[in-house]
Amino acid sequence: MLPRNPFTKALVDTRRSLLGWTVAIAAVAAMYAAFWPSMQAPEMQEALEAYPEGLMEAFNYSDLTSAAGYLGSAVYGLLVPLLVTVFAIAAGTRVVAGDEEAGTLDLILAHPVGRVRLAVQRFAALLVGLAVITVLLWLVMLALTGPAQFDGVSAGEFGAASLQLALLGTTFGALAYAVGAATGRRAVALGVSAGVAVLAYLANSVFPQVEGAEWAAELSPFHWYMGGQPLVNGVQAGGSLLLLGTSALLVAAGTWAFSRRDVAV
Repeated sequence: MLPRNPFTKALVDTRRSLLGWTVAIAAVAAMYAAFWPSMQAPEMQEALEAYPEGLMEAFNYSDLTSAAGYLGSAVYGLLVPLLVTVFAIAAGTRVVAGDEEAGTLDLILAHPVGRVRLAVQRFAALLVGLAVITVLLWLVMLALTGPAQFDGVSAGEFGAASLQLALLGTTFGALAYAVGAATGRRAVALGVSAGVAVLAYLANSVFPQVEGAEWAAELSPFHWYMGGQPLVNGVQAGGSLLLLGTSALLVAAGTWAFSRRDVAV
């Protein structure tokens, strides 16, 4: 029997997947973070100096002389945000489009649960998943602070970076949700969201290397997320508000579209 609370059911249905993503992302973050002491060796510094400056900036490795700079590049700036983005997009496509493509959404809506309530509570479960991932990431970074010698980075600054990482995931999860809710097609939602994520990443990392295209970074959610260096400066109000505002608009648009269109059967 379908539980009356779509939020609880969504959490129960995705608990194993969430556990796997959480452990995997935390493990990747810990692995990269643990390399920080070796990055301070003179041999490593000499090797890094041999790389072209443009390539280093494209991979967000422009500052590897401090713990905050290294962590902002290797942990919070490259693979971890990409993994969080993939998780959020995959979860966002399932909110509406997953059941609709499977042909079960009409059966779910036959129960006493409205479309708006179903969609919003399922999206809220996605937010809980992002919170679980980023909180564990924050705890892992705190646990490694002493052993890995993260001098100069406080618990609050780790918290700021983790919070903005959650907001980044929320934005791409909201995009996937909005496209899926409007079209009912999981493949379309996945393709559009992945395409936008790739362009956003390139706009923040590669396009600024092209003369005259520096402005592209200002339009990228990845820039809103880490452009203000939260590991150094704490929570950045401007970037956080842009991520929150974009997410809210996407969720509102997707919910409006879903509440007014025919559901595929």
